[in-house]
Amino acid sequence: MLKDFVLGSSIACLVFLGLAGYEILPLLLFGGMIISFYFLIGKKGMFKNQFKEYTCAVEVGFDEIGGQKTAKQELKEALDFIIHSDDTKELGIRPLKGVLLTGPPGTGKTLLAKAAANYSDAIFLTASGSEFVEMYAGVGAQRVRKLFQSAKGTAKSQKKDRAIVFIDEIEVMGGKRGSHSSHLEYDQTLNQLLVEMDGLKTNEEVRVLLIAATNRGDMLDEALLRPGRFDRQVQVSLPSKEGRKEILSIHARNKPLGVDVDFDKIARDTFGFSGAHLESVINEAAIMAFRNKKKVISQIHLMEAVDKVMLGEKLDRKPTQEELRRVAVHETGHAIISELLNSGSVSHLTITPRGNALGYMRQSPKDDQYLFTRNQLEQQIQVCLAGAQAEILIFHNSSTGAGNDYQQAVKLTHQIIASGLSRLGVVDRDYLSRNKQHRILSEIIEQQTVYVESALRAHQQTLVRIFEKLIKDEYVSGDDLRQLINKKVS
Repeated sequence: MLKDFVLGSSIACLVFLGLAGYEILPLLLFGGMIISFYFLIGKKGMFKNQFKEYTCAVEVGFDEIGGQKTAKQELKEALDFIIHSDDTKELGIRPLKGVLLTGPPGTGKTLLAKAAANYSDAIFLTASGSEFVEMYAGVGAQRVRKLFQSAKGTAKSQKKDRAIVFIDEIEVMGGKRGSHSSHLEYDQTLNQLLVEMDGLKTNEEVRVLLIAATNRGDMLDEALLRPGRFDRQVQVSLPSKEGRKEILSIHARNKPLGVDVDFDKIARDTFGFSGAHLESVINEAAIMAFRNKKKVISQIHLMEAVDKVMLGEKLDRKPTQEELRRVAVHETGHAIISELLNSGSVSHLTITPRGNALGYMRQSPKDDQYLFTRNQLEQQIQVCLAGAQAEILIFHNSSTGAGNDYQQAVKLTHQIIASGLSRLGVVDRDYLSRNKQHRILSEIIEQQTVYVESALRAHQQTLVRIFEKLIKDEYVSGDDLRQLINKKVS
């Protein structure tokens, strides 16, 4: 009612002044600016607290997060400082003010923060770094102040003595100062965050712990990372094989599984998958079982789901018979060299189009590997080159399908040079001429090409036998592949 009265009165005054001969254009412009300011700022809640609040009623516990044993242990220790504050005072321990969770997307950083609130029975307030950055100076800093005030106020209202503030994507507001030349709003927001962290006292009525997450730790300002602010940096890495198995088991708790399900094999096939990827694998497998009108999820559904998450859905497009034959030869070349170098390394190969691939050969390493010798890197290059060399052996030419393989081979070769494993020894690539790098690169790839060509020629009959079966069935399992290879040997 009051808004209607004020609006009506304003319009009546403007009409009266206009009829009386006064110049009302400046008043109209001024009124338009006020209205615009109201709608752009007031309606959007620029100065309002927009942060979502979660209490420990959010049932996410540490036991529901798999594959992050070290991260959970470090986070629990930080939480114990605020839970058992009296004991820590006796030992003179300064409670941690901030914990920074760093790691690739999908590894469970947000889940860890929610589990922390549940574990410590604390008020949980969460915000994204982008919520603090506006084009209007001072807005981000005010939002930072209100976030911490809200954490303390909410905890008091619910009669709790601890609160957790979680800021996701903190690199947006906590980037290195001076990197944004257009305006100082970013720097003001970061400065306010530093002030708030410095103001966290151990003897306050409400103890506040700041948890932040980022996958770009290299972008953060150094002042954020010093002791006394983010005291701990917890690496939330991609899970190991045992971690992947644990994550798969957690996400499959409420799903009916067939007796043939083998999570050990699925965990081995999903090297490099994050927790989010693995959750999607279980979900996609359930969808496939539902699509096939099955009551339980079988191993074939899980294997199909891994391919879908990795490469995308099967496509309706049908390559010509000549293209199918070439794709079959190409993938068979990859598979034979992979098996000759490391027996049991191939999971399966197929010529069913999926995503951007007309066909693919999927490897299944026995163990996760993080360090490589030159010989192991060269073996990977040989597998990359094998597809094109198989095409040349059968068709006397190669195709554009080898483009990605060559890119991967070049990347691996650069890794050999940068690691000091080439004949140049330890070098700084920035001071190495392009021509010299190219010569060494060509030399390494040429050496591997000679080996691959010789190996495929020695197994040409096996190559033909396998790709003909692949054209007929569109799919060859790793076990069938090994039987066909060993048939020649015997």
